Amino acid sequence: MKAEYYNVIGVMSGTSLDGVDLAHIEFRIEKEKWSFDIIESETISYSSDWLNCLKMAVNFSINELDALNQKYTQLLATTISNFIKKHDIENIDAVCSHGHTVLHQPQKGFTLQIGNLPEISSLIHQTVVCDFRVQDVQLGGQGAPLVPIGDRILFSEYDYCMNLGGFSNVSFEENGRRIAFDISPVNTVLNFYANQIGLDYDDKGSISKTGICNENLMTELNTLNFYQKKHPKSLGLEFVIDFVLPIIESYKITTADKLRTFAEHVALQIAAALPNKKRNLFITGGGAYNDFLIERIQYYLPEMKIIIPDKKILEFKEALIFALLGVLKLRGEINVLSSVTGAKTDHSTGNIYSQK
Repeated sequence: MKAEYYNVIGVMSGTSLDGVDLAHIEFRIEKEKWSFDIIESETISYSSDWLNCLKMAVNFSINELDALNQKYTQLLATTISNFIKKHDIENIDAVCSHGHTVLHQPQKGFTLQIGNLPEISSLIHQTVVCDFRVQDVQLGGQGAPLVPIGDRILFSEYDYCMNLGGFSNVSFEENGRRIAFDISPVNTVLNFYANQIGLDYDDKGSISKTGICNENLMTELNTLNFYQKKHPKSLGLEFVIDFVLPIIESYKITTADKLRTFAEHVALQIAAALPNKKRNLFITGGGAYNDFLIERIQYYLPEMKIIIPDKKILEFKEALIFALLGVLKLRGEINVLSSVTGAKTDHSTGNIYSQK
């Protein structure tokens, strides 16, 4: 008989570099229906040194990446151990950790999430389920997005589930299949320009709101090849560095105008990506706090009902769902949908490291 209760910790670090998200989750399964409680949750910010290092990692050599992986695994282990100790969490079934993506090139059969080395289990004295993306890429998939199976299991009442983080992605049901894909960069670009004027981020979109949308820049961004591709498709930081930032930087306009134009671009691409414009849209991730961006999304989707949940779900949904992916792996059940990633088959992904 499979267990119907799980006490786990979900761990996530996103491309927006907000920090390490940790969430203590209790899952219950009754008559095949899943429910959850987020008991404790916390985001641990990166130091300035770590921020700079993670931003530069896309340019590292293989040896430098190996060394970074070792150091980051130790950092993550310390962060997780401190969270467990601080909240006095006992009888943990598993720590389910995404790690941090530094390279994502599925078209070349390659993706790298650091912090997933086997020794993490011994360092935190817990069973760890991690490294969820590599197997999917090996099976011909994009390795992303992985959250949609969680949307189907935990948030089925919503027509569209969208995350606004470093990138935007969406998932929904279409003809009995879960469809999901990345839409565009979001905070990877907005935060980059906020940093240039001494801010960590554009709080509520207040700077973007003062800018003027540059129509030529908007047109050039909208004609990027990625937006013409059919799903499944995914984005990595390389797309921002190689394509998006060079285009924006070619325009001699104010930072406020760059922020405004890119926010408009994001809102337009989101509207274009949703096949039915009259349903409900469930939005999570740090971008949900950007009031101006939400306002522009609503402008392009006037008949869409936008739902933004409470703070715990809004900020920790990805940590929650990676906790779910880990539990599904422990149960030997499918946790990645080929309809989403483009892999050869549905599969159960992740490595399980038991403490020694």
